[in-house]
Amino acid sequence: MSADKITRMANQIAAFMTSKPHDEGVSGLAAHINDFWEPRMRRQFFELLDAGGEGFAPLVLEAAPLIRRPAAA
Repeated sequence: MSADKITRMANQIAAFMTSKPHDEGVSGLAAHINDFWEPRMRRQFFELLDAGGEGFAPLVLEAAPLIRRPAAA
């Protein structure tokens, strides 16, 4: 999956979660990615974060520590 698509998908979840109280939005975003993104997608997500996280919404960056980092491929 392209870096743009991973970023766009994470930011779409963040946009939805902004309608919730802040802490609930952060935990909800992390839970959604943990529950519905396969390890390969989460691996790409963390590669982008480790490279600086450019383009991610602030809520995505705040939720990142709550997202399970998959084992290296």
